[in-house]
Amino acid sequence: MTQPKQIKVNAIKNGTVIDHIESGKAIKVLDILKLDGSQTVMIGINLHSKKLGSKDLIKIENKELTSDEVNSIALISPDASVTIIKDYNVAKKIQLQIPEYIEELIQCPNPKCITNIEKISSKFKLTADADVSVRCVYCEKKYRIDDVKVHT
Repeated sequence: MTQPKQIKVNAIKNGTVIDHIESGKAIKVLDILKLDGSQTVMIGINLHSKKLGSKDLIKIENKELTSDEVNSIALISPDASVTIIKDYNVAKKIQLQIPEYIEELIQCPNPKCITNIEKISSKFKLTADADVSVRCVYCEKKYRIDDVKVHT
């Protein structure tokens, strides 16, 4: 009896692993990271997960995420885990925290908002609702995080 073949993702020597991303949201996470194209990036979408059923995974070689980048991932997938790798070993695990204010990261969907008319950076405040939603500081309209566009 033969074993079923498995596809394995290579380990990275140095960089960042973003694991347990909500299935189907890896591309949105990549959008907010604004990588410059010099890094090797491995993406797994809809991978089997004992914990979640299915998950996405991103490995970025030779890049350590900033705290702002890590916290912005929490907007897309709050249960994701971020691990910094050095010399093939776990150097640090980072706890995600959804930031109270989000600046310049997302675009206000309201076409009449001043941020879409003039060159003003967007600024949103996280609402205290049960679901992840944000309120534009300028036009005061409220949106679910899934309904706003990430600046790329």
